[in-house]
Amino acid sequence: MARVRPGIRRLRPKPYLAVCTVIFLIVSAPGIVAAQGSQEQAQAGGYKIDGNAIPLPLTAVPGDAARGRGIVASRQQGLCLLCHTGPIPEERFQGNLAPDLGGAGGRWSEGQLRLRMVDARRFNAATIMPSYYRTEDLVRVAGAWQGKPILSAQQIEDVVAFLLTLKGDGSNGSIKDGGK
Repeated sequence: MARVRPGIRRLRPKPYLAVCTVIFLIVSAPGIVAAQGSQEQAQAGGYKIDGNAIPLPLTAVPGDAARGRGIVASRQQGLCLLCHTGPIPEERFQGNLAPDLGGAGGRWSEGQLRLRMVDARRFNAATIMPSYYRTEDLVRVAGAWQGKPILSAQQIEDVVAFLLTLKGDGSNGSIKDGGK
């Protein structure tokens, strides 16, 4: 047994504290989860997150896949090809830091793609992908961009419409039938 220095009282373990803590967490967990869910909806800025997706469109106007393809390919707007490779052969020097966009429409649902665009950190807290639509609780945002989304709600819907056309069937990213 270790020696105790004079004047220092040895504390005895109190197992009932651990039991009380566990009981407190079990009893209060539903309230904590409910509060977290309501906070999530309050911060959502006009959209509702349901599980791992935003099931409803951000706008009343459907997304246009041709415009979405332009945003994905653009080096001034979406900057998607900076990190991703995509089935857009005319764009040289595509990225290899993030998943290939080819087949994205086959891997994820419309709602899942929408949430990945709005706030990719919901899936991976360490992602380098920016939140294209969410504006709250962001770090290292330039002053000119504070409180402003990178893409508008309509642009998000356009990109989602384009990504849904990429089913992994060897398509080359061309839009047929006006992207509809």
